[in-house]
Amino acid sequence: MSLRETINQDVKNAMKSKNNKTRDALRLLTSAFKQIEVDERKELNDDDVIKIIQSQVKRRNDSATQYKDAGRDDLMQIELDEIAIYTPYLPAQLSDDELTTAVQEVITKVGAVTMKDMGKVMGMASKELAGKADGKRINECVKKLLA
Repeated sequence: MSLRETINQDVKNAMKSKNNKTRDALRLLTSAFKQIEVDERKELNDDDVIKIIQSQVKRRNDSATQYKDAGRDDLMQIELDEIAIYTPYLPAQLSDDELTTAVQEVITKVGAVTMKDMGKVMGMASKELAGKADGKRINECVKKLLA
């Protein structure tokens, strides 16, 4: 069963169990899938679905931060709840040690020595670690290792 089918099944289960928060969050996700399919005229595979979920999680994190800064803890909590609903559909994230090891391997492959080589390292690391680590975390790790 594909990831998208799993999410659709979970929407049905949430409707049956009258779990409105989960149902609404997953419906927002399926609507984002449909929007991409219509805009780009393509069938989504699991990698595309994961990218969409990651972008939705990133949006929710940004919104939660803005709500927190504005003192709107009620709205921030809604965003954090949606993130918690989306997270199980994402691949497991690398720990800090695993990320450091993976980035170190990329630096060795590329032959990077200084911060001037950061672009090469980021390009390869972003491709290899897609879905396993957030771009921001990769960037911070690369800076730390090349400094």
